[in-house]
Amino acid sequence: MIIAHRGSRTLWPENTMLAFREALALRARYLETDLQATSDDVLVCHHDRSVVRTTDGVGDVADYTLERLSRLDAAYRHRVDGSFPFRGEDLRVPTLRQVLTEFPEVGFVVDLKSDDMEVLLVDLLDELDAFERVIVGSFSDRRLVRFRQLAGPRALTSGGPREIVRWRFGGGASVPDPQVLQVPVGRRGLTVVTPAFIRSAHSRGRQVHVWTINRPVEMRRLLDMGVDGLITDRPDLGMEVVGENG
Repeated sequence: MIIAHRGSRTLWPENTMLAFREALALRARYLETDLQATSDDVLVCHHDRSVVRTTDGVGDVADYTLERLSRLDAAYRHRVDGSFPFRGEDLRVPTLRQVLTEFPEVGFVVDLKSDDMEVLLVDLLDELDAFERVIVGSFSDRRLVRFRQLAGPRALTSGGPREIVRWRFGGGASVPDPQVLQVPVGRRGLTVVTPAFIRSAHSRGRQVHVWTINRPVEMRRLLDMGVDGLITDRPDLGMEVVGENG
């Protein structure tokens, strides 16, 4: 599977409805996005705590109400060949509710980027009956544990950093167990994705998704090794490579 990373960070302004729609137009069926929460407790698709890197605003997402956040230009700083072609095109920071509702047949990977969002996410997935198509990940083991406790058997999660270390070195799975292992090729000089790692995951019925893979040669190498998913900023190239592999 090709999982479009923030829709795409390179082809279109990341984490916008334009990026998500264009990735799906390429026939990608899975989208990755990041979650922050506004001051009035609305989950939005935004990577950084701050709005500065991508929008024309200042400050942190958590300091904005949804109404104020929706005034910002989410494409303001997306540069293409020295220009900013998407400025003023009415691209806003979308809510998670918006993307789940607009794309009811699409699978999602969501990344809990800040603390204390777990209840908001469980309530929204419950309301929209979306647990089965949303994989929840985080670089915080604590956030993942909290989400699993709240969601119970409905939770579909990737592994946190400590859990991935246990899988990589054969120390056994955690309880409850992550259903998907989403990992980098390597980390701090250690190769994470190896044939043995993939075999171990597959032997226990777990998929392996690798991030963030943007070069076709690396895509082909990983697919040949047996990975199940590629998280990429270049869904256009990813779909071409998957097509080559049948």
